[in-house]
Amino acid sequence: RLNTSLLIDYCHDDGTHKYILIDIGKTFREQVLRWFVHHKVPYVDSIILTHEHADAVLGLDEVWVVQPRNDRNDVEQIPIFLTQFTMDSITRRFPYLVEQKPEDGDEDAQVAKIDWKIIEDDVDKPFVASGLQCVPLPVMHGEGYICLGFLFGRRARVAYLSDVSRFLPKTEHAISKSGAGQVDLLILENSLHGVGDSFSTHLTLSESLDAIKRIHPKRALLIGMRHFLGHQRENQMLAEWSIREGIPTQLAHDGLRVFIDL
Repeated sequence: RLNTSLLIDYCHDDGTHKYILIDIGKTFREQVLRWFVHHKVPYVDSIILTHEHADAVLGLDEVWVVQPRNDRNDVEQIPIFLTQFTMDSITRRFPYLVEQKPEDGDEDAQVAKIDWKIIEDDVDKPFVASGLQCVPLPVMHGEGYICLGFLFGRRARVAYLSDVSRFLPKTEHAISKSGAGQVDLLILENSLHGVGDSFSTHLTLSESLDAIKRIHPKRALLIGMRHFLGHQRENQMLAEWSIREGIPTQLAHDGLRVFIDL
């Protein structure tokens, strides 16, 4: 139940691995200590940000810990992909990261070396992070606020959408079976439980399941649950729903590994 994040271990055709992180929230340090060590993740090659809320960016202060190093043990520059809106917010919060110099009075501190890369919130404007092509998937995260999800993968297509209140038609078309083509794995948020629940910035469980039925992926994982949602109980309900609808769907959990041929 830490901040929602996704680490992509992307194996290139020549066998080299690149580690691409989507979102670096306020619990990032705990995630590194718990899961990077457990799964033997050595560093991060690229970072992609969905939006500028605390659960997506407040771990930036720790990014230097997971940056790759060269033969001289010097920190190498890491690209971070984000919209201009998110960049403007980070500039106000982390001026020392943007300027790439220590805060006043902390001259001995380790400073991250970051290559800030501005991307568009447009499904027609993909970008490449560490060799992996990613298509931005703009969605509403509350009315008037756009958050990005991402579509990636050549052999298998994965759509990742962590903060959604409403789908934009162009985005839903890009990932739906009846639109641009069926995705192999849809990772979608599910913030609240009941049919009667409502939340202006997030999907409820019933809304998430309705979206899964419309998009019709080969498989779906639900993320971003609140702490009061019973994991085992809900997964049992989802198992029954999956059989009924023909779409395998379950709740994700911290540290979950998904093996898929990208």
